[in-house]
Amino acid sequence: MFSRQCGRFFHFNNNLLWSLINKSDLSKLRKKTGYTFANCKKALEANNHNVELAEKWLQEQAQALGWAKATKLEGRSTLQGLIGVSLKGDTALMVEANCETDFVARNRKFEALVELAVQSCSAFAQSLNPMDTKVRIFMLDSAQMRCITANDGKPLVDHVAMAISSLGENLNLRRAIFLKSSGTTQLAGFTHPSPKNPDPATLMGKYGALVSYRASSHDSQIQEVAKQICQHIVGMNPVKIGVSGTDEPVENKDEETVMLHQDFLLDPSVTVGQLLTDMGIEIVDFVRFECGEPLNAEEENEPVKVSSQSC
Repeated sequence: MFSRQCGRFFHFNNNLLWSLINKSDLSKLRKKTGYTFANCKKALEANNHNVELAEKWLQEQAQALGWAKATKLEGRSTLQGLIGVSLKGDTALMVEANCETDFVARNRKFEALVELAVQSCSAFAQSLNPMDTKVRIFMLDSAQMRCITANDGKPLVDHVAMAISSLGENLNLRRAIFLKSSGTTQLAGFTHPSPKNPDPATLMGKYGALVSYRASSHDSQIQEVAKQICQHIVGMNPVKIGVSGTDEPVENKDEETVMLHQDFLLDPSVTVGQLLTDMGIEIVDFVRFECGEPLNAEEENEPVKVSSQSC
């Protein structure tokens, strides 16, 4: 009788112990991967409660589901999204990533995809050999961006498919531009709306601008004015910098597209040209991205099908 009760007791506690271990593994896997408890439980059961194998199994399943969903959703319009900007030393990078709705554009998982695209494209650009890095500006189109390898060894197209699976919308990495300054030039960048974080590694917004400039000094005031010029470019959308004495201002200031002749966005009492002269700044080049804007024939590409085979 006693031995039978002891057997039941130890059997009960053995089951309890295994239950506690399983719950611990389940919580660990859930926290590590972010997948639902149901999926994590299924992964553990399929892999004899080995957390590492279960995590790999989940990633493989999610990747397969992502490709299936990406194929199903491709072709749907993606006019929303974010512009990502990163400035590091003598380099700057700006990317455009698109989605279907503004709701997804505000999702942290979509922001993480933008950050990954910025980091990966920047690393790719800086890894080019010295002959290639003499190019001051170069563009990456959608097909090129998708094939760039992220820090986990997978191409960005795989991460796009995973994000599509998670967010349930068609997504696209549309374009990127990389700037490298020489010894005499400096770089500035800006996105709008301004990020909530005062000093993020990646700036993100619906609009973005990069400026390459020369200045008589490198102090904080000059840097702040250069950033304000980026803000002006975002708001006023100039077509070109302009050449003093060659490009004449138009009669209607509201129709002015030459930057030097435009009233400065933050102080309309002066033109951009006057401000630059007073501060000893020369604009060398600039680029402006607006999320979802029409591109010209040279910039726009045929929609790229979501497929890792293209890489």
